[in-house]
Amino acid sequence: MLTVVDTASARIKNWKTAPPAAPPTKKLVWDSRDAVRSPETWVSPKGDVMKDEFTISRRRLLVSLPAFVMAPRALLQGRKPQIQARGINHVTLQVSDLKRSLDFYQGLFGMPVISRQGTTELNLRVGDGTQFLGLSSARSNAPNINHICLAVENFDIDRLKSILRQHGITEGEAPEPMRMRVRMRGPEAGGAKEGTAEFSVRDPDGLVVQLQDARYCGGAGVLGEVCSQPEPSPKKGLIRLRDWNHTTNFVSDPERSRKFYQDLFGFRIQAYQGPGSPVFNVGKSGQFLVWGGGGGARGGAGAAARSAGINHFCWTMENFDPEKVIKTLESYGIKPRGSAQGAPPPLVHYISMRMENRGGAKEGTPELYFTDPDGLAVQLQDAKYCGGGGVLGDVCTA
Repeated sequence: MLTVVDTASARIKNWKTAPPAAPPTKKLVWDSRDAVRSPETWVSPKGDVMKDEFTISRRRLLVSLPAFVMAPRALLQGRKPQIQARGINHVTLQVSDLKRSLDFYQGLFGMPVISRQGTTELNLRVGDGTQFLGLSSARSNAPNINHICLAVENFDIDRLKSILRQHGITEGEAPEPMRMRVRMRGPEAGGAKEGTAEFSVRDPDGLVVQLQDARYCGGAGVLGEVCSQPEPSPKKGLIRLRDWNHTTNFVSDPERSRKFYQDLFGFRIQAYQGPGSPVFNVGKSGQFLVWGGGGGARGGAGAAARSAGINHFCWTMENFDPEKVIKTLESYGIKPRGSAQGAPPPLVHYISMRMENRGGAKEGTPELYFTDPDGLAVQLQDAKYCGGGGVLGDVCTA
């Protein structure tokens, strides 16, 4: 009985000692079956195609060419259409005290108000451009990171609906998994007179992902792209933000979620944070999404398991230096977390060192977190951070 190694060796031996195949005849006849034959069956051994005599009847050629041309298309017939993302547009928080959260984020980052949606929702610009952080009154709900919004190519409601239906997502107002919904935001909420269409979909865990045009700024206009001059922050801010970087999402079945998002958006893996822990690029350089199991917050050993939700979001900044950032946070009243266990309380900071076993640097990749007045977790990293190796987490080779 041959072992696997013996079998492989026998195959190699047979391959080396087998007599060469007889060369094809000089006169070659090509028909429709040749579309799937290896080239050796219809190209002369000398490789001089122009000197070979091909006998092809006009009728046979006309019959064969359509099959040959359509072959690649047939291979793609089973593939569902995908939505092309262009990066993170915004993340919206539901907060317990809208004014307190506004003062907190403006005081720390100097973020201008880019748009308002009625009296209970406003949007703070992140860096330059149209991307923003949304703040909304939680009312009777517990404070939470409510949803993420992706900017998409060719934003069209009917087109998006058609694609999502092919991925098993149906229309409905109920907050259930695998549902899509269109909200028409009118002038009373800062939208267009005819309504600004805001499109959202719930994933297999019911997490909300909003999809909008890349020009969306949370304002008026059919695409939500009409925003007046930003309202300057009353405070300069201590840290200047560059852009969005990622969100980390806790789900019941990470593999299912990864497959869902890859199938729907075609996301590619840009790094691994440990075996079986990929991070997926979302269309803009460095930006990504992560899906993991429902443990506690990062850096929170012993934290209780949580239900599905967005665990934290991350912003980038230039010249990231953990020690300097910590000093700045402490000057703003954000204290060290220390050795406390469980979910971190409001207004604390902490660092998680991501080691080689989780895709970090040999000496550890420092990942810096702090919590806001509601205890929602925020991560800060260098502008080059991509979730990979290196001291700055900027080495992504996947």
